[in-house]
Amino acid sequence: MEFFLKSKDNAYPCVVTIDEDNGRYTIRKSDSSGEVFNSPTELVGWILENWEADEFIDKEEFVTMLNEIKEYFPIIHK
Repeated sequence: MEFFLKSKDNAYPCVVTIDEDNGRYTIRKSDSSGEVFNSPTELVGWILENWEADEFIDKEEFVTMLNEIKEYFPIIHK
């Protein structure tokens, strides 16, 4: 599962990747730096602590991404 979120501060999108088959859980931030996580729970925790819907051009896209992740990983409750 991969999500592309257009941030207000850069032309390049932020990318959230959750690849269960290959154990890949990554985020590319608007400044093109990245984060790597050991689980989807850690990834979502980082998102909730560091990103707000207001940072993105389409706030609903951010909310939809979080809802989809929580649907696939019901153990994540935040």
